[in-house]
Amino acid sequence: MTPASDGRVEALYTAPSKGKPMVSHESVSVRDGGLVGDRYYRGSGYYSQTDGCQVTLVDDAVLSDARREFGVDLSEGRHRRNVVLRGIGPTDLLDATFQLGGATLRGTRLRPPCAYLAELVGDDEVVDALRERRGGICARVVSPGEVHVGDDIRVTEANPREVGRQIAARLGGTDADAGDETK
Repeated sequence: MTPASDGRVEALYTAPSKGKPMVSHESVSVRDGGLVGDRYYRGSGYYSQTDGCQVTLVDDAVLSDARREFGVDLSEGRHRRNVVLRGIGPTDLLDATFQLGGATLRGTRLRPPCAYLAELVGDDEVVDALRERRGGICARVVSPGEVHVGDDIRVTEANPREVGRQIAARLGGTDADAGDETK
């Protein structure tokens, strides 16, 4: 029996070079280092030497909110992220291991909107709103594979801190009790 999907891949993008429009794909190869065809995979991204962000993910709901609330169209890769998710927020993938189609990734940290996005939309307020909604994260590749638009996303190993909080809550403790070993 196949486990239920936690979400799905809504769209896939790569950035061929700095400042150029993102390229939409129906499928991509995920390899150690990121998405084949992306400038960060090739090591030519601005933050390639310091950032360590192999794959970026964003929540489709956050992009829809930006359009509805601010009239800003971040579709067609204008959001500057590799994978658009539906049905699961990227922050649910932080510190978790997950299947993204045929690849396995691990969410590593939040990925706030970049300065280039602020320049593109011409409004720092929009970028601040997107940052507050925590719609984007970085992930590193655990094992390579192919990813297609429409593929399922399944958490295979949950964030251990979140699991601890859930156990503490079921046992009648508080969130603060979950990390305190002296009690």
